[in-house]
Amino acid sequence: MFTVPSALLADPGSFPLLKSEAHKLLKSGNFFLAIESYTKALQLRPDDRICLVRRSKCHLMLGDTAKALQDAEASLLEDKNYHRGMFQKAEALYNAGDFEMALVYYHRGNRLRPELLEFRLGIQKAREAIINCVGTPDRVKLNTTGDLSFFNAQDEKKKRKVFGSACVKRPQQVVRRKKEKPNNEMTIKQMLGDLYGDRQYLEKLLKETDNTSLTGKHINRLVQDGLHYLDTRTEFWQQVKPMYARKYEAILALNRGRQAKTSPYDHIVGELEKVNKLMHENNYEGVLKKCQRVMGTLDSISEVHLPNKMTFKAHIHSIMGNAYLEMGDYVNASAQHQMDLTIGEEVGIDDAECRALDNLGRVHARNGKYQKAIDVWERKLPKSKSTLETTWLCHEIGRCYLELGQSRSAKEYGERALQSAVEAQDDRWKLHALVLISQAEVKSQRLSSALISFEKAYEVAGLLMDEEAQDAITKAMNEVNMKVLDREIEGGEEVDPVYRADFEKWKAEVGESVTEEQAAPAAESKVEESDQKPSTQHISAAATNVTEKS
Repeated sequence: MFTVPSALLADPGSFPLLKSEAHKLLKSGNFFLAIESYTKALQLRPDDRICLVRRSKCHLMLGDTAKALQDAEASLLEDKNYHRGMFQKAEALYNAGDFEMALVYYHRGNRLRPELLEFRLGIQKAREAIINCVGTPDRVKLNTTGDLSFFNAQDEKKKRKVFGSACVKRPQQVVRRKKEKPNNEMTIKQMLGDLYGDRQYLEKLLKETDNTSLTGKHINRLVQDGLHYLDTRTEFWQQVKPMYARKYEAILALNRGRQAKTSPYDHIVGELEKVNKLMHENNYEGVLKKCQRVMGTLDSISEVHLPNKMTFKAHIHSIMGNAYLEMGDYVNASAQHQMDLTIGEEVGIDDAECRALDNLGRVHARNGKYQKAIDVWERKLPKSKSTLETTWLCHEIGRCYLELGQSRSAKEYGERALQSAVEAQDDRWKLHALVLISQAEVKSQRLSSALISFEKAYEVAGLLMDEEAQDAITKAMNEVNMKVLDREIEGGEEVDPVYRADFEKWKAEVGESVTEEQAAPAAESKVEESDQKPSTQHISAAATNVTEKS
């Protein structure tokens, strides 16, 4: 494992290194070391919300819900609508057993980013946990049979009361079921399942370990931490689905003579969760097979039992299109996203329509059909829901125009992207837009203007402390300066001998050096993906793809 030297920890420039190391540790499941690296990175940039969210995730994986909630709330200080921080706060509240507040934040996130599956799944599991804790009225059936003479006597007493007497109503107390604590071995065994054997092993190890030696004390501490974690998990699972809820489900299953079936909605959501997992694992063939099976299941369910059936079908077509795109099958990818668009337009699902237009543009851009990508994205532009989404769309349309050699249109869209990025206060997209404007000006031979735009881009890269982008921009500026010098020499102007020598040297190496059309995209490719994405989840893929084509 790579470790950051202690001498670099005080250097602000070491932040990307610490952040990158922490991300790798998180992915490998080394949560303790990941927390240390994120903490060091946050000492350099305390308000970096990506680090805060991911450190919160590490704390949550280790069972420390208090610290996880603290980091999640810190990520929402500057922007309370930051969807990743909102989801992480909801997860922390859910794991802490505060299901009602978790449901509130799942709903808020779903309103902000309705296309993200994790918020819908969060709503579903929070509702189930609340129902299991509180119960539902349909589980209690009342009838009027039996001896009601006691109630009749009470009614007679009420009639005899003097009407002038003041009546004070006492507020009714809502009776909630008490949380059962897993205080017996049978309950603990049912809650832990396969982990119960691990718990028994740890308890045995705790009894047999000698606490007098240093090694024994260390082992004792680790065992106690493990047992504490298992106990907290047991209590949490008991809250999510208490014993009486489990018994109730078992009785229902016995009465039916078969296992309890889930509703069509729950079944489809569960299948989509599995598809999402396969997508994260880059198992695209598995995604396609699973989606085809889910689509067959949807076809067998009527809209009476599943009212949002067409919404699910549109979403599955979108997932299949993304899988085909990652596999390089542009024909099938375009066909699937077109089906998503058709359903969105016919049924009136605005989210599906916007999502499909984004994805179709991606497919055409990656396939080199830039005019088609422009046509699709220009249809999407009026439907943009945020300034940041407008920034991305204008930037991508501008890059497509640049690929087609239409530098004037490319510059116009670059300026629109820059204006939207300024409104959104996003320096990362300001850098993207300035690089695009610079490239368009170089293409149109407006070299002096290109230098000014490159200098602005260099300043923004400096604010972002992105040294790699600064290096790439510097190379592009050098190339443009040499072209300006070449123009002056060809025009018969007097040139300083030192500059002329530099020019001759550059001209000799120009076959091996990076041209300005290549250097500027290199600057953009070095720009780290913006953490606040528009309403689609594929911005970086589209931006990177179009950039690499240039």
